[in-house]
Amino acid sequence: MTSHKLDRDGVSIHYEIHGEATDRLPVLLTHGYSASTAMWAPNLVELSADRQVVAWDMRGHGQTDSPDDQAQYSEQLTVEDMAALLDQCGVERAVIGGLSLGGYMSLAFHATHPERVAALLLFDTGPGYKNDGARDRWNAQAESRAQALEQRGSEALSKSPEVAAAQHSPLGLAKAARGMLAQRDARVITSLPSVRVPTLVVVGDRDEPYFAGTDYMAAKIDGAVKVVIPDAGHASNIDQPDLFNRAVRDFLAEAG
Repeated sequence: MTSHKLDRDGVSIHYEIHGEATDRLPVLLTHGYSASTAMWAPNLVELSADRQVVAWDMRGHGQTDSPDDQAQYSEQLTVEDMAALLDQCGVERAVIGGLSLGGYMSLAFHATHPERVAALLLFDTGPGYKNDGARDRWNAQAESRAQALEQRGSEALSKSPEVAAAQHSPLGLAKAARGMLAQRDARVITSLPSVRVPTLVVVGDRDEPYFAGTDYMAAKIDGAVKVVIPDAGHASNIDQPDLFNRAVRDFLAEAG
C-alpha cells in the first residue's frame, strides 16, 4: 500500500493505492459519512490481490483537508474529486463503489461520468429520494448531525464500526453533512434506469433502514445482482468481512 496526496485547488485529498495494476479492472472505493479509508482495512488485502484498488478520504474526513469554506463541500465537488483521482492514477475506466454515502456518490459519479464506469459496487446505501418531503426529512437529519458535531465534537459521532477507526475534524464533518450528506434533487435516483454496467448491491441482513433502498436499486438497475450478508449491520464489510470479500471478488471476477 502506498499513500498519496492530490491537490484540488488548494484542498489536499488523501488517497491510497493497494495492489498492482494488472489487466483486471481497477477499483475506486469511497467510504461512508464520518468514516475514512480505514473502514476498508478488513477488505483491501483480498480485493487488491489481482487488481489495483484506490481508496480515498472525502473532504472533511480522515486525512483529507477540512476547508473552512462551506462551498468547498458538495456532491458535485466530490464527483469531480473522484474523476481527478482516476486521472491522477492514469485510469480511464474503473469499477466505482462505496458504502452508504460512498455508494450514493458512486451513483452520482455514474450519472455524471458514465463513460468512466465499468461496473458499480453499492454497499449498504440508497439512491436518494424522488419525494421532496422525504428528502427534506433526510436533510433535517443531516443538519441535526452537523449541529451535534459543532456542539459536542467527536462525542457526537456514530458508534457504527466503520466510524470508529477514523480521525476527523468535527467541524469538517459538520460542513460535509450540510454540503455532501444533504441532497439537493432527485438526479441520482432518476438515473438508475440508465445504468447499463454490471452492478452489485450488498446489504447486511440487520441494516433495516437500507432494505427499501437496496431493493429499489436492484429492481431499477437492469441485471443488478443483490447479495444479503447474514448477521451484518450497516458496516457489512466489517461485520462479516469473509462473506463480504467473497461476494465482491466473485462479482469482480465476472465483471473483469
